Amino acid sequence: MKLAAVQYCPPHGKPEVARDELRDLLMKAEGADLIVCPEMAVSGYVWSSREEIAPFVEAAAGPSFEMLRQCAIELRATIVCGIAEVAGDSLYNSAITVSAEGTLVSCYRKNLLYEQDETWAEPGRERALLQVPKVGLLCPAICMDLNDDEFALYIHQNRPEVIAFCTNWIEEGVDILPYWRMRLFGWQGYMVVADRWGSERGTQFYGRSTVLGPDNAILGTLCAEGNAVLWVDTETLITDVR
Repeated sequence: MKLAAVQYCPPHGKPEVARDELRDLLMKAEGADLIVCPEMAVSGYVWSSREEIAPFVEAAAGPSFEMLRQCAIELRATIVCGIAEVAGDSLYNSAITVSAEGTLVSCYRKNLLYEQDETWAEPGRERALLQVPKVGLLCPAICMDLNDDEFALYIHQNRPEVIAFCTNWIEEGVDILPYWRMRLFGWQGYMVVADRWGSERGTQFYGRSTVLGPDNAILGTLCAEGNAVLWVDTETLITDVR
């Protein structure tokens, strides 16, 4: 199985620019079976209200899906990417999963909101488990979900092969990898952590996108800064930074 984590710093409130830049990064992940992008990878993350983010939310099958669909077909890969979603009158911090055939497989909505989500988003109410060719059972998750004991229990009960973890993890001056590994202790799967980097409106992000393997092995990790793709072959343990 070949896994890729896209690390990216989206320009705040410039989705057209972000989609073009994300497309370029996705194409660097050629050969991967699964590619994971950060949380809210198109809109930017820090918003003060529903009214402020309103011009930048989109339907699950909106313009970001169209870009991801084209990339997924060309790369023959499943892609998971974070968006700011609108569904009726509700807004969500979501992650869409696009199949290698270009279909919208799932739109997972973040269950456990962070304080910066609470200014505009509603929590999701359901988890997602997806059977993905070449990957197996896949569980999409978003950032704060990893802090949720119910999510940890869900993972241990359902035993997905891979967690696609879209995140905008906050920089707090500590090495967070031991914490990520601790939250998954005893689970024998892979977690693809696609984190953003940089700062936005005074909030600094962690970067260091990572792929974790069974027994919490660190199969690869990126630097704290810079757009890049972490590519890992889980069979040969070959790791590439692109």
